[in-house]
Amino acid sequence: MKRFIITGAPGSGKTAIIRQLELDGFSVVEEAATDIIAAAQACGIAEPWKHPSFLDDIAALQRDRQLRAFHQPDSVQLHDRSAVCTAALATYLGYTISPVLAAELERIEKQAIYEKRVFFIRNLGFITSTEARRITFEETLRFEKTHEETYRKFGFELLYIEPCSLLDRVTRIKTIIESDNL
Repeated sequence: MKRFIITGAPGSGKTAIIRQLELDGFSVVEEAATDIIAAAQACGIAEPWKHPSFLDDIAALQRDRQLRAFHQPDSVQLHDRSAVCTAALATYLGYTISPVLAAELERIEKQAIYEKRVFFIRNLGFITSTEARRITFEETLRFEKTHEETYRKFGFELLYIEPCSLLDRVTRIKTIIESDNL
């Protein structure tokens, strides 16, 4: 099985791309951070990213989702972010990598969970704020750079998906996946 990571800065259009790929029949493993934020906010925690367990909660949910998807019969899985994204978030927020996150990073590396080529969705040139996405466009650009540096640090090759129409971006990803499976 080939497991590809799809990542990028907040507001890059990653979720729309993932949804379209899923509609096109690809197996998708959902992102964790947005769900952790939504659950915490539903419990009255306005800024869960300031809570000490935030990154560990994301890493644990990512791991659980990846493991649940492990035995699916699909030949290709698309993972909406990974623990490497969580490491990038830790760097961006100025947090140290916790033992939980370090163990998950080590696990995915030792077990070669993901393909070394990662789909990196480039920013669209603007950002739309939401309850879970409270970041300016300038902050998004800094986070995008941190993301790139973190993936490279962990030995991944970034396949850039530049801004264009949703269908063109999806077609580019599908073309790469299909050529990879030949």
